[in-house]
Amino acid sequence: MAGPASGSRQLASELALAAVGTVALTAERIDALAEAIATRGGIATSEEARAFLREQVEHWREEGARMSGQTTSWIGSLACELGLVGREEADELDLRVAQLEHRLQLLERESDPA
Repeated sequence: MAGPASGSRQLASELALAAVGTVALTAERIDALAEAIATRGGIATSEEARAFLREQVEHWREEGARMSGQTTSWIGSLACELGLVGREEADELDLRVAQLEHRLQLLERESDPA
């Protein structure tokens, strides 16, 4: 027979799974999970569990956005340290090369005796 420790372990497992699926959680899924947590976790009402889950989902989303920004910044710094050029720099260089090629063609036409 499962004891209180087993129930707590399952509750922790469900909370961890909820954390992993934050992006996919819909209001309906939050409600169903809140009911399960309220029943198994000893929370007074499912409304308290719903509020807790909604707060956690919002927190996880904010944290994910923050981490994404930090990762982007870190990758940009790493690329700079390695001497790699970014998309904008590469596009700018392509444009400059095209302009130089065009000028060279104009100069060649002027110097060519017709």
